[in-house]
Amino acid sequence: MPVIQHEQFIQAPAKLCFDLARDVDIHTKTTGATKEKAVGGVTNGLLEEGDTVTWEATHFGIRQQLTAKVTFMEKPSQFNDVMVRGAFKSFIHTHRFVEKEGGTMMIDTFDYKSPLGVVGVIADKWFLEKYMTAFIISRAEELKKVAENIYHNG
Repeated sequence: MPVIQHEQFIQAPAKLCFDLARDVDIHTKTTGATKEKAVGGVTNGLLEEGDTVTWEATHFGIRQQLTAKVTFMEKPSQFNDVMVRGAFKSFIHTHRFVEKEGGTMMIDTFDYKSPLGVVGVIADKWFLEKYMTAFIISRAEELKKVAENIYHNG
C-alpha cells in the first residue's frame, strides 16, 4: 500500500489555503491536465464534512469517475476524503494545513491501495505511484499559485 506525502509552503494564511483546497471550483481549475470536473454530489462551492463529490477525469487516456466523501474536518487545519467508488481498491487523502511564519505548510498524505492484487502492486512499481505523486505535486503547486495570488493581490 503506497503512501505519498507532499509538503507545499504557501505564502498565505491557513484558513485561505484550507478553503481553497476544499473548493470544488478551485479543484477543477487546479487539475486542468486531467480535465477534472464535478459531475455528482457537491458540484460547486466548499465541501463540508459528510459531503460527497463525484469527479470525472481523464487518466491514462481513459475517461473515468471517482466518488469521494469528506469523512473528517477540523477547520482550518485538516480534512480527509475517502474514496467511495472508483478505480482504486481504496484511498484516504489527508489534507493538513499548518501555520508557519510567513504562511502555511500544506501537507498532502495520499494512502491508497491499487486494485487487481499482484497486477496492481506491479502497476504501482512501474508507473502508478510516480503518476499519483506527480498529480498531487502539480495540484499543490497550482493551489499555491491561486492562494498567493488571492492573498497578495486581493
